[in-house]
Amino acid sequence: MNLTSPVFHHNSAMPARFTCDGRDLSPELNWSDLPVGTQSLALIVDDPDAPDPRAPRMTWVHWVLYNLPPSATGLPEAVASTACRRERSRV
Repeated sequence: MNLTSPVFHHNSAMPARFTCDGRDLSPELNWSDLPVGTQSLALIVDDPDAPDPRAPRMTWVHWVLYNLPPSATGLPEAVASTACRRERSRV
């Protein structure tokens, strides 16, 4: 499985607009090459060095999406949490 984003690269810093220092938006994400037989997807966005990178005490979970259909190929930038709830209820 491949997970990519056109707005940042692997092991690079997240652009400020996607952080609490900016607009706190969700980034565009794209995925491909799902394992054969995939029935559902889950996406967990966690941040092991937040909220204090100098003294991490826990893994900060920013958001969790689950029950995404395997036909989905990604998420657009700035997904609203209410949009995810509506999508989940249709699956």
